[in-house]
Amino acid sequence: MDDNCGLYHALKDNLPVLPVFIFDTEILDKLMDRRDTRVEFIHKQVGQLAHEFQKYGSGIEVFYGKPIEAFRTFTKKFNVKKVFTNCDYEPYTKKRDVEISDLLKLSNIEFHTYKDQVIFEALEIAKEDGDPYKVYTPYKEQWLKKNNQLGIAHYPSQTLLSNLFKTKTTTLPDLKAIGFKHTDMPIPETTIDKKIISEYDKQRNYPAKNGTSRLGIHLRHGTISIRKAVDIASQYNKIWLQELIWREFYMMILDNFPRVVDEEFNLKYKKFPWKYDEENFKKWCKGKTGYPIVDAGMRELNQTGHMHNRVRMITASFLTKHLLIDWRWGEAYFAGKLLDYELASNNGGWQWAAGCGTDAQPYFRIFNPAEQAKKFDPKGEYVRKWVPELNSFHYPNPIIDHKFARQRAIETFKTALQG
Repeated sequence: MDDNCGLYHALKDNLPVLPVFIFDTEILDKLMDRRDTRVEFIHKQVGQLAHEFQKYGSGIEVFYGKPIEAFRTFTKKFNVKKVFTNCDYEPYTKKRDVEISDLLKLSNIEFHTYKDQVIFEALEIAKEDGDPYKVYTPYKEQWLKKNNQLGIAHYPSQTLLSNLFKTKTTTLPDLKAIGFKHTDMPIPETTIDKKIISEYDKQRNYPAKNGTSRLGIHLRHGTISIRKAVDIASQYNKIWLQELIWREFYMMILDNFPRVVDEEFNLKYKKFPWKYDEENFKKWCKGKTGYPIVDAGMRELNQTGHMHNRVRMITASFLTKHLLIDWRWGEAYFAGKLLDYELASNNGGWQWAAGCGTDAQPYFRIFNPAEQAKKFDPKGEYVRKWVPELNSFHYPNPIIDHKFARQRAIETFKTALQG
């Protein structure tokens, strides 16, 4: 409700504002797991918003179905003059917003969109010739320069809530009514822990420590303001700020190069001979590869919907470099499990790990899982937590030899890129 750009501009307008939320079946119907914590999280947030809006004599109009049908219903039910929303940059959502805009035009209803989930969007950070950046570091330098020049404008939407449309009730369907069941997975709090942020650069690589912000799910779903996050990062930790810039870099890549959803950013890799070994893929998914740090990461993901950032890189590198399995398989698996799943970052991270993304010399970078564990989990605390059977005969032998896998990966990548 606070620092929300679209909501702020709507509330500043001269008409009462009715909040609307659509449980979009175009998205929900694609989710295989009916116990999806992300859906439960969203459902809970909508309920909390409705409760808060009640204090102002208002509520939320909730719809379950296709967005186009929702707007047909709303515009018949209410005398709608204008629709306000915040921009999204994924291919589906961009297409959806165009369809909604076209529908509203037929009824002479204005459609206003605003930048809200990023500091800089699309080509606001671009090369001198106007083309989008394809490499992170120069993008980051330009981002920082522009941010220093312009500063950050906030949108105190919470101060204008008395302008909400007066309505008595919110009809929020329960989870079962939208086809989902309750889960027991804990959701990270929305508070920004300044102590964790201030020590982020020193603690972030150690998975046994509570050293990361765990705000991904809140940034993803808009339950925290990116502008507040950047303000705190600028004040407390420049390395955390760089992580927030990575997020915007990948959103910019997705917005300008939507083909990356299905294909490699670096087109040289389009004919790379990825393997489609279902047996090894299942072992990776279940955390039974015989590589403790990899298995710990996958089990953490399966049981909590979270995986430590350093371990995400290790597990992704293992799948794509050790096993040479198509990055799209791993990306899809993460997409189904991560509470903080967000298309641009997930896609960008997986392509980075596979070596086919925006990086310059990527295929030589092959993480040694044992060395990574020794360096970042030196006491074995993280591994023991998730792989308790480690030193017993129940724990499997490695499914592939590291030295062999590394050599094979380098040779396969080299041959593929030369061919």
